[in-house]
Amino acid sequence: MKPSFSCLCFFFLLCLLQCGASGTRQQGDALNKFYFNNRAGRFSSSWPSSLLLVSNLESKVYDNSRLKEGDKVVRLPGQPADLHFDQYAGYVTVDKPNGRALFYYFAEAAENSGSKPLVLWLNGGPGCSSLGYGAMEELGPFRVMSDGKTLYRNPYAWNEVANVLFLESPAGVGFSYSNTTSDYAKSGDRRTAIDALIFLVNWFERFPEYKGRDFFITGESYAGHYVPQLAHAILHHKDRLINLKGIAIGNAVINEETDRKGLFDYFWTHALIADETIGSRRIWSVAKLIVKNHRTSRFDLVLFFKIWRSLLAYQLLCLYPEMIFFFQIMIQIENFDPCTSNYVEAYLNNPAVQKALHANVTKLNYTWSSCSQVIPSWSDQPSTMLPIIHELLSNGIRVLKYSGDFDGRVPITSTRYSLNKLKLKVKASWRAWMLNSEVGGYTVVYDHNLTFATIRGAGHEVPSYQPARALEMIKSFFQGLHLPVV
Repeated sequence: MKPSFSCLCFFFLLCLLQCGASGTRQQGDALNKFYFNNRAGRFSSSWPSSLLLVSNLESKVYDNSRLKEGDKVVRLPGQPADLHFDQYAGYVTVDKPNGRALFYYFAEAAENSGSKPLVLWLNGGPGCSSLGYGAMEELGPFRVMSDGKTLYRNPYAWNEVANVLFLESPAGVGFSYSNTTSDYAKSGDRRTAIDALIFLVNWFERFPEYKGRDFFITGESYAGHYVPQLAHAILHHKDRLINLKGIAIGNAVINEETDRKGLFDYFWTHALIADETIGSRRIWSVAKLIVKNHRTSRFDLVLFFKIWRSLLAYQLLCLYPEMIFFFQIMIQIENFDPCTSNYVEAYLNNPAVQKALHANVTKLNYTWSSCSQVIPSWSDQPSTMLPIIHELLSNGIRVLKYSGDFDGRVPITSTRYSLNKLKLKVKASWRAWMLNSEVGGYTVVYDHNLTFATIRGAGHEVPSYQPARALEMIKSFFQGLHLPVV
């Protein structure tokens, strides 16, 4: 049977749109720009421990009394009825002289919040929002409908198993700000870690019932730097009594040399570069061109249908929402919606939403966006997190490194090469892990409580692509259990 003229026109339109349209900025795109555009002089060796010490930390603990009640979110516009958990949002000052304050959103556990751990989530970039990505697109209690006004419940939210705290960091990201504009040009790994530590110390003063609670730090992408560095800073300030139990980082950059090698090998094994290119001096410029043309943060699904959905359908639906009825079967929580960032941006720029979240928009001279518009440079970046990860493991901190197996930006090859550099002995051999009688991914456990897990069918933002598998993985980690077998 020949296809109808209308079908041919429709698919011709798809082809035109994929060639001519561009989507909104994404976390993976921010990482691409960061690594490919500014390589010279950026990397340094790993820091000595003293660089993450805050000698005057006590002077950074400000009066947080009576602030918790003011941070309570009574109701978010468009949220579903009959919620059984409390949510809070607001600012924690981290530098009073400069007027630097970090924005947070906190969703308590849906049930038995008093007995569940506290989890901090950080997105990467650097410069991308943990509210916009983590809370609204990945693991938070709500997702945004296509109207940009209505929320629906995420049944795979991580506050099903923990109390989850989302931090927009550093200042200049999302609703976080500084009254001293020059602060934005001083952003870097070291100050991000120190500000996050000061944030936590003050946040615990505001929420004293969480002092001593089992505490985990989680994140993805460039948070492969943020998370270990913050954990390292906590270790060196044990007097603050933060009960750090573990860290979990997904599709995360942790070692520049092997991250780069794994990316190139991924391109080669997926037929994006020729045999002669993989060993040539042109490899970096060729890789940069591939990233620019294929936008690997979105082009990270290697099966045909998923490629078609994330590339062609993305361009069509996000430019012409009135045509969304063609694809309604795909727009549900179990199926990644490539236009979600558009809905979230519309929602978080709604003045009623900003008021409900206690966002101080009078301090901001820019529109909220998923990745920062005001951080012009990044002042420091160690080349590797491996020595810090070693130190965390030697201090009894559990580590989970997980990887969506369809990610083309920080691919599974990069993760495996980086972990092999740790030279740890295998404690539990490579095997499949299961969810609902299906393979959820594969896992291996190393000595000193380091677990590596893959999530089958997930791209760069794992909880967005595979929410059920991500929840099962993180629940097992919080409980100190191995991922389930059959």
